[in-house]
Amino acid sequence: MKDVGATVANNQVSIGLEAAAEKMRNDGLPHAVVRNFERLFNDVLCGKTGIISEDEIEPATDVADFSDLQRCGDTISRGQELLGSLVVIRLNGGLGTSMGLERAKSLLPVKNGLTFNDIIARQIQYLRGRFNVSIPLVHMTSFSTDADVKGAMSAYKELSPEGLPISFLQHRHPKIYLDTMMPASEQDDDLNWNPPGHGDIYAALIATGLAERLVKMGKRYAFVANADNLGATVEPAILGYFAQKRAPFLMETAERTAADSKGGHLARRKSSGRLVLRESSQAPTQAGGDIIPEFRDIARYRFFNTNNIWLDLEAVLAVAKRHDGIIPLPLISNKKNVNPRDRSSRKVIQIETAMGAAIEVFEGALALQVPRRRFAPVKTNNDLLVVRSDVYTLNEDYTLTVAPGRHAPGLPLVSLDSAHYGLIRDFEERFRVIPSLLEAESFSVAGDVVFGHPLKVVGKVSLSASQGGKGNLSKEISRLENTEVRV
Repeated sequence: MKDVGATVANNQVSIGLEAAAEKMRNDGLPHAVVRNFERLFNDVLCGKTGIISEDEIEPATDVADFSDLQRCGDTISRGQELLGSLVVIRLNGGLGTSMGLERAKSLLPVKNGLTFNDIIARQIQYLRGRFNVSIPLVHMTSFSTDADVKGAMSAYKELSPEGLPISFLQHRHPKIYLDTMMPASEQDDDLNWNPPGHGDIYAALIATGLAERLVKMGKRYAFVANADNLGATVEPAILGYFAQKRAPFLMETAERTAADSKGGHLARRKSSGRLVLRESSQAPTQAGGDIIPEFRDIARYRFFNTNNIWLDLEAVLAVAKRHDGIIPLPLISNKKNVNPRDRSSRKVIQIETAMGAAIEVFEGALALQVPRRRFAPVKTNNDLLVVRSDVYTLNEDYTLTVAPGRHAPGLPLVSLDSAHYGLIRDFEERFRVIPSLLEAESFSVAGDVVFGHPLKVVGKVSLSASQGGKGNLSKEISRLENTEVRV
């Protein structure tokens, strides 16, 4: 036993492990999930951190490009033929607390009054009508979002054929006190548990019997993506390519930019030659605690995981059968405060896994470089403003694409004062009318400014409110171009 367990007696560690397992069993968690947690807990106790050093990996350079698939008619037609063998799974466990939401983020109106869930469901309805196939939509939810999602999706019952559930729950892991290695026992029981990461999707699909049921229905392939990423649409060319390659797993990757340098990246394991995903929590650090510069080198490690994943469910079941009902994902060990809102609260270890880490587990797994438009998550109100603006168009097929009239490179860089726009209620109170950003390169707002009438932003524009006051744009100001304005 090393590192986190070094100050804890061996017998206490054994007691902690058994206490955590017993807590999970009492919570009704499946045997396979408990066994997998024990495996990961043992990794922690053996000194494993999940860190992937530079010596272990090399850059992944031979990544296929989506643009090549679009030129291959056979691949596209094959994908269209296989749509009847597809299920779409959306990761829908987030509350959007960073945006001040108290319900599932996917219930937030995002475009033309439609929510994330509405748009995703209508995309699939369109495909069903166009190709005359049944494509089920299932959501992986959390205890916090399950009721919300079920209620919202009851309007789209045809997307749950043959009695398939609208959703299935991800599991949860007990937090472990760092100083005693015992499961957390705070008075507020919600503080004693942590989400296990999106890697839990495999255990949840298997433990609920959903994966096996889908395969028996003829749904061999699954497309998995985050609910807040409306760029992640069903793409027949990718499905056709995936099937033709007979791969068990495919990860959509995109080219890293400076804005992505702090996030995870794709690499290749030197010892096995397999692709591997290295998250920021798995990167070595230098003296002082900073992540090594190689991790942030976007020229060396060019690709990041969009979290758009394609699975062969038959392969998932086969691998799980060999590993006691689970997919043996590598450990991610996060040290945090037991109460994330109280930095003085006790330190805990949160044991997690990443969905994309399965790229190393499945022999023959593939990565595919896709255009940036397939990665358009809404993580903050900065992102929400861009999506709600005229930069994006909602098409007849309910795909969301950059408006044809936009000629500026990339998306506009939006920076809103978090003190006044960070929470959704504050954002909507101040943005009574969404400005036009079609021709904007960047748009920043400092202080408290209210947008109550149409405004066109062109080029690089910065607005700031008078110190300590609230700024109201004059109705005479309908266009701002390459300027800094105090209101």
